[in-house]
Amino acid sequence: MKVKHLLMAGLAVAALTYVPAGAQVQPNAPAFAAGTFPAMPTKPMRTGKHINRVIDMWLKGQPVYYAQLEAGGYEDGKRMANTKADYITYEMEHGALDFHELREFMRGLKEVGTRTGHPTVPVVVTLPIQGTADVVRANAWMIQQALAAGVHGILLCNAESPEAAKIMVEASRYPFAPVVPGLNQGFRGNGSQSYASKIWGITAAEYLQRAEPWPLNPDGEIILGLKIENPRADANVESSVRVPGIAFAEWGPGDHGFYLVGNPATAGGRGDAAANMTAVRKRILDATKAANIKFLNACSDDPKSSNYVINQLKDGVMICTGGDSPAADLGRAFTKRTDGT
Repeated sequence: MKVKHLLMAGLAVAALTYVPAGAQVQPNAPAFAAGTFPAMPTKPMRTGKHINRVIDMWLKGQPVYYAQLEAGGYEDGKRMANTKADYITYEMEHGALDFHELREFMRGLKEVGTRTGHPTVPVVVTLPIQGTADVVRANAWMIQQALAAGVHGILLCNAESPEAAKIMVEASRYPFAPVVPGLNQGFRGNGSQSYASKIWGITAAEYLQRAEPWPLNPDGEIILGLKIENPRADANVESSVRVPGIAFAEWGPGDHGFYLVGNPATAGGRGDAAANMTAVRKRILDATKAANIKFLNACSDDPKSSNYVINQLKDGVMICTGGDSPAADLGRAFTKRTDGT
């Protein structure tokens, strides 16, 4: 029993000393006890550096392309494991909010595996949380339930303020992760690593080390994004995208159209090419570039479309819709993807 207690104490001390590579601890943050976090195994577990293949692609300077589904379960996970997409958006903003089905979907992905050697195709979840600070804090349990299912990212819809973005990041981190400038202590709870670590194909201790937002932690595996999709969000976009831990953002033309154009049924569509819409898109794109994070946009294979994939890539877009579409094939060829996908 004494040996067991000593081992558990050693792990607890180790967890408190973990400092992500490149992270900055606040000067007045409490000192951590001496020790080391359990080392990652030396045996390679994947073809790239990361469990989350999206990060591998971005580190190569390559855009990524995603597929999307609503309310998928185990069989859907098995089916979508063979997607050509670089990641899957699991839509629960307007789709069913069912965390059991999400877990089953992840289990299906994990059972089939991937052609690239990564444990699963990465999954990013959207949730029915209005992106204001008070609502995000009250519903942080949704973020933590999604992460506990083994997903690789969260996209906060209607992200209206930097405070809301900050709470999402804090909800995605563990308390022993050092406080960095602009963030309070994380508050993910013990037990959340159990199922997620199995999906990621690593031990629970390893999950605690790697379940950090990227690029805040260069060794992290979680990507957090913001949907800037209403005028209140637009007013704060330059600050919101600079919150530490945010990896990408998009401009949400569908919702923006409701505010800036009107009812698409009577306005002749959502007005993506309207002057006020294109101005909003440019503002958000410029903000992401200034903050050195990635920008998401719809991509089309039609050269006459405003969303033509080649033009989007030239504009700096690093995340495109249509992971299994001809547009993605065109984009991959344009950027000379050499990873066999």
